[in-house]
Amino acid sequence: MDASLVDIGEVARRSGLAPSALRFYERKGLIAAAGRNGLRRTYHPDVLERLTLITCARGAGLSVAEISRFLVARPSDADLRVRMAAKADGLDEQIGRLTRLRDSLRHAAVCDHEPIVDCPDFKRAVGNVPAPATTPGGNSN
Repeated sequence: MDASLVDIGEVARRSGLAPSALRFYERKGLIAAAGRNGLRRTYHPDVLERLTLITCARGAGLSVAEISRFLVARPSDADLRVRMAAKADGLDEQIGRLTRLRDSLRHAAVCDHEPIVDCPDFKRAVGNVPAPATTPGGNSN
């Protein structure tokens, strides 16, 4: 066996994925085993970089099919570029929602308003509602 190859158990440990997930990704063509050591699959060490990309993409909501198309994409694939741009726009919206949720949870962690969900600052953080306008004297309109 090539000493640089990594056993499936080690790839699973280092990637944080179950061996069954590795076998699934292999069946779907996202990764490829380099060979076997007895009955155990072995992989080139660079499979860990690919698994990082796959894990990130899955966490962002991309399907296995979308990831598969992306992994073989060429600059000439105009249709895929349009889909990737649309996916990026969707991720921007999701990031905005998650940022508002994070901000509201941080506020809720220190808020003493009862109930917390009725707190105007909490509502602003969740809904990205602007703060009330103030008059030159500092009072709300």
